[in-house]
Amino acid sequence: MKINELTEREIAEWLLNCPTDELCKAAHKVTLGCAHKKFDMCSIINAKSGRCSENCKWCAQSAHFHTNAESYPLLPYSTVKKHALYNETKGVGRFSLVTSGRRPSDAEVEQICGYIEKLSECSGISICLSLGLAGQNQLVRLRKAGASRYHCNLESAPSFFGKLCTTHTQEEKIETLMAARRAGMEICSGGIIGMGEGERERIELALTLRKLEVKSIPINILHPVPGTPLENMELISDEQILRTVAIFRLINPSAYLRLAGGRARLGKETLAKLLHAGINAAIVGDMLTTLGSDIESDKKTFMEAGYEL
Repeated sequence: MKINELTEREIAEWLLNCPTDELCKAAHKVTLGCAHKKFDMCSIINAKSGRCSENCKWCAQSAHFHTNAESYPLLPYSTVKKHALYNETKGVGRFSLVTSGRRPSDAEVEQICGYIEKLSECSGISICLSLGLAGQNQLVRLRKAGASRYHCNLESAPSFFGKLCTTHTQEEKIETLMAARRAGMEICSGGIIGMGEGERERIELALTLRKLEVKSIPINILHPVPGTPLENMELISDEQILRTVAIFRLINPSAYLRLAGGRARLGKETLAKLLHAGINAAIVGDMLTTLGSDIESDKKTFMEAGYEL
């Protein structure tokens, strides 16, 4: 079965009806033949937190919900530098500054540009950014400063996104990604699974990312946050997580599939299966508002799965 020879409807029907074992075997074969063998590690810093104007139902940082998330303005350069250099010493190749809010102000963009320029003088780590719906001129300025990749998650399928957020559209997210690409940056985009969507919607998201030719796809697992509308959402099963990774690998053969938020709940056996089925990248260290991982333990796990570092 060659997915690129099928219509989207045929792809969806085959995947939906495929037993998990068969799905994972097919995904592993594609991983061996098409995906990068060198594991891609990145780390993030929550560079500005809380009081976000957007009403994304999963997010602890939304001002619409009452959560215990910290709220603070853009961190000082000294803090950002400390985290970047630490991750570089651990062999992490990419470091991303993530800020809350709909989009950055021009003043924040200039401040972040200064951070990037100073980091390039003392570090070789690649700088990524996740600053919301940044404008074209802002993205050009950030690229000139040295940012190499821009992240903006689509979060869920186009048909499901409107049930999760009403203060901005997925089309705005896509335009931001395309603007970042026009500015000369690589793009990174994925989603969160377990927000009430079904497997059909996960397939739809994977197909959308393929159309956009996204080569770095973070897969987050919902960690229900008290105070958010999704606080009582039932946890997605390990089998559904595994099927999702296999589906994303089959639809996006050469992309980096990046295990991201929510991974702390995964046992060693499940993690090994996910690596076998197609995960070849991960966010390591602390996440935004949830527990992260130990970098050295992660590196050992990735190498045991057969990946190079």
